[in-house]
Amino acid sequence: MTLGSHQRCVGKSQQHLTPRWILDPLGEFELDPCAASPRPWSCADVNYTEEDDGLSQVWSGRVWLNPPFNRYVVGDWMDRFFDHGRGIALLHARTETNWFRLVWKCASALLFLDKRVKFCRSDGSMQEANSGAPVVLVAADDLNAACLRRCGLSGAFVEGWSMQ
Repeated sequence: MTLGSHQRCVGKSQQHLTPRWILDPLGEFELDPCAASPRPWSCADVNYTEEDDGLSQVWSGRVWLNPPFNRYVVGDWMDRFFDHGRGIALLHARTETNWFRLVWKCASALLFLDKRVKFCRSDGSMQEANSGAPVVLVAADDLNAACLRRCGLSGAFVEGWSMQ
């Protein structure tokens, strides 16, 4: 099933490795509960892979979350992310979806990147095509909101909104 002429509701792969140009300006993370395996670099000190089932593990410290973009499971990851309450998540900016309502309700700040992201393969090379949707970085707390505000990544920084 497709969403449009060029998008799938669930991608062929759920492995979308975050490029260094996004990670490096955000600083050090202590946990990546959705780490790729294999991976050319770690996004955090502790990495849980799909085999580890990061949703069922104990989370601690500052979290980097690049969850599966599968619309059927991304909400579960965001629930856990906001329950933990400390870190930054990378998501498709699907602002109209049910699971994104939690982002509007719980996030401290958002940084909508101004270009589509080309994710990396397990060898570190860039994928040929972009992610197929705009990307947003989501801060779970005020310290990570400040990080997004000052990180230097190009895009629209948003904080202090209200729901209607």
